[in-house]
Amino acid sequence: MFADRYIEKNIVYPAFIEAEADPSLALIVVIPCLNEPEIVRTLESLCSCEPVNSMIEVIVTVNDSENSSADVKSFNEETYRNLLIWKKNNDSQNLVFHPIYAPSVHAKHAGAGMARKIGMDEAIRRFNAVSRPEGVIVSLDADCLVSPNYLRRIEKVFLQNKSCFAVTINFRHRMEETNDPKQRLGIQLYEDYLHYYKQASEYAGFPNSIYTIGSAFAVRAEAYVKQGGMNRRQAGEDFYFLQKLTKLGTIDEINDAFVYPSARVSDRVPFGTGAAITKWMNDSDDLALTYNFKAFMDLKELAERVDTLYRVSNENCNSFILSMPDPVQEYLQTLGFADKVAEINQNSSSLLSFRKRFFQFFDAFIILRFLNIAHQKYYPKQDIAEAIRQLQEKSGKRKRE
Repeated sequence: MFADRYIEKNIVYPAFIEAEADPSLALIVVIPCLNEPEIVRTLESLCSCEPVNSMIEVIVTVNDSENSSADVKSFNEETYRNLLIWKKNNDSQNLVFHPIYAPSVHAKHAGAGMARKIGMDEAIRRFNAVSRPEGVIVSLDADCLVSPNYLRRIEKVFLQNKSCFAVTINFRHRMEETNDPKQRLGIQLYEDYLHYYKQASEYAGFPNSIYTIGSAFAVRAEAYVKQGGMNRRQAGEDFYFLQKLTKLGTIDEINDAFVYPSARVSDRVPFGTGAAITKWMNDSDDLALTYNFKAFMDLKELAERVDTLYRVSNENCNSFILSMPDPVQEYLQTLGFADKVAEINQNSSSLLSFRKRFFQFFDAFIILRFLNIAHQKYYPKQDIAEAIRQLQEKSGKRKRE
């Protein structure tokens, strides 16, 4: 089977689900669930989706750490019991729910990444058992609702495009559910930042500029296995996983179906939506300020001239570095850029190959590090409304709706 080796080398838990997978199984929605009061609402939202032709399973991974409080563990145990009852009353012919419980995860690994990994690895077991490498794993969170066409659009995209190995899905936080004007403003600013960052990176000329929202993507089982599965990071697991997936090619977008995450505050992870809103509400972070658009303009100078580095001499590569704007020039020197370009050239038989290898090196991690370092010395943080205005003026694009 396609995932035998992955299962042997990468999965640490024995199988949770005893029931055999249906041979026609096509999609598995995976939902991590920790101390989550809204999970039934999320499942009801999936049940309310427009009918689909595919066989779909939903794996809810109830989980906690060995360091979780007694109250959290007790709540999780009750949640799991209630979900088993809920399953009996709500399973249908082609939409089947599987609550699983992973209690007392080792504290070193417990967190968002491990919880997502447990559920996704279980999905791989299910697809592997029925030899379905083309099966799709959908990542959702336990505080999310979805649009009525959510399942149907995911099904259609992967059925119609056999080369599609992953997608991101549109999102809109449920800010209407909070009565606090400051909280509503905070979540709007955070969404503005997410759109701005993605579109500014795209405008700067860097391929694989994607939204990295853990509750809003889907991936084929075969691609999941090929890239080594979900990581165990306690936060930011979605960013790292999706950026790793970009090494396989272009990740598509579904823009006409939505995930609706909660707009609540949260201190579960050090960054992400909940953490950003918590800091905003505590006045410890100003979401109205963002990365200066000038930084993306400077990066654009680099991206537009990448092709000139193909088969470039070391001397001319150093001249290239010196021709860059000061923040970019300084950063490239810290990367050992000339040596890296020489290495990429040695392993590239064509310009197309060189370009692909270059952007695999100069990826989202490198860009984010540049922005953080350069803003300490060169760029002041910028009002996000002004940054978006400048981006729209230059690109002619508006944020994704």
